[in-house]
Amino acid sequence: MQRRHWKIGLLSIMIAISNMAFIPNLAPAPAPNPPPGPDRFSVIAVEYTAHEWNLLAWKNKAFICSIIIDHEGMPLPEEVFRDCGNTIYKKWVTQPPCIIREYKTCEGYYAVLITSQQKEKEISMQLAPASAWISLEDCEYVPSASTNICETLPTLVITGQEPLPNESIIQIAGTYEGESFDCNETHICKFHIPETDEDGATVEFWSYSSYGDSSPVFTAEVRVQLADEGDPDQLYWYVDVLSSQWQGNAVATCSDSWGVFPPVGGVPEWLSTPTQSEELSSDIPYTYLAANLILQGAVDASSCTDGGLAPGNLVNQCGLEKSRDAVTAWQNQFDELILNTANETGVPARLIKNLFARESQFWPGIFQDVGDTGLGQLTENGADTTLFWNPSFYNQFCPLVMDAGTCEAKYMNLDEEQQVALRRALVGSVDATCEDCPLGLDLTQADFSIGVFAHTMIANCEQTGQVVYNYTGKSPGDAASYEELWKFTLVNYNAGGGCLADAITNATRGGAALTWENLSPYLTGACSGAVDYVNDISK
Repeated sequence: MQRRHWKIGLLSIMIAISNMAFIPNLAPAPAPNPPPGPDRFSVIAVEYTAHEWNLLAWKNKAFICSIIIDHEGMPLPEEVFRDCGNTIYKKWVTQPPCIIREYKTCEGYYAVLITSQQKEKEISMQLAPASAWISLEDCEYVPSASTNICETLPTLVITGQEPLPNESIIQIAGTYEGESFDCNETHICKFHIPETDEDGATVEFWSYSSYGDSSPVFTAEVRVQLADEGDPDQLYWYVDVLSSQWQGNAVATCSDSWGVFPPVGGVPEWLSTPTQSEELSSDIPYTYLAANLILQGAVDASSCTDGGLAPGNLVNQCGLEKSRDAVTAWQNQFDELILNTANETGVPARLIKNLFARESQFWPGIFQDVGDTGLGQLTENGADTTLFWNPSFYNQFCPLVMDAGTCEAKYMNLDEEQQVALRRALVGSVDATCEDCPLGLDLTQADFSIGVFAHTMIANCEQTGQVVYNYTGKSPGDAASYEELWKFTLVNYNAGGGCLADAITNATRGGAALTWENLSPYLTGACSGAVDYVNDISK
């Protein structure tokens, strides 16, 4: 993200009046010497059982070397190398098996356990480092817009944290756009933030500990924009912070990983999450949903021609009218769960609902036996994206299918058979089809699947960021706006990373800006369906 100069100079930063937090020197100064960073270890004594093995020659039982190990069982090859040297090690690992009754003709060596005894050794343990966190004071968070509103220039609060007992944070320091600040003898640093341009400003910050080291250096991007409401007597500011150390309400989804601020004043409506589930309510006469409700007997359309269905099990106009109330009730039954999932995962509620409307019209089964499954029509390829690009979800889901030991490996490190099993299990988890259930659906399974699709969307936003970087050479936030990146994420979800990569390459040829308007004409052939898909969901 390119940074421009502050609209109000750094010298105009106002010191917060506080007996705990202050900035003693705001004059321009060179950046401080780099802090030392975490440097804390503790040496502890532990008891263990030392096993002494002797390596002897098969031919004459001559002593070769002694090996000391701290575990049960035979010495490991690397332990033979450590205690006996490279020549003995090579012979040990390449010698043929020995038949005991013919041991006099055997080549190489054999190991004999000589003794075991309790001993004590010292080991070095890394201790938890100091840290620092960033927040705002006297500002109100607006959930529906995913932004903070402050009636005065906001107060930035940096708080140091020391996890070790008997130690404390003794100083907070950092830089604003390369100019240094520090707050001595305190674990909290407070100061007002001047208005910035739309790209915001870079803050680096860290804490010093009485232990003698410091926390790592943390970074935050802070944007402060005056709301243009036309009333000079009611000024307020929109404030957004992107940082791994942010302690306020969750930022707009994927903002931090993309390194991009949402639009000033909050996200567009289709990327928003309302405060009440009733605000997600809709009454669209979905034809595919209506046909399924008639086919499953949830709607009585017997008074209509052909029972309300045209050839191919398509609903006719009479069937659509008969099913209108049921269709409205059905499409809104998931709203509370969608809202809860949005609040838990950060994926916008309206995006989730629009996605389900476009993909399945809220019928959570398998579409025409083509493998597209559930409310969001997950495929095996889509499951692969979820498991690869959303490691935290993989860590939660894998142990439900395989043993925990297997799941300790990353998804990419599993063998192909294990990956296939996981992908199919994930697709199966969103399939609510149930022959013995009312309407042929297990709605409990459908409810569970809403969270899966939210995590799938997070995975797609991560992959989209990587694709943008790979094919532009820029970070996602430098290459495109927040809303455009979400549209590219929908392309990735619907058509795949290959379609997105090709379109980016063509759209940016000659230095053109990476926008949806410039990219969408290059979604052609098998990728062309993504254009209407994105326009429909983001309308």
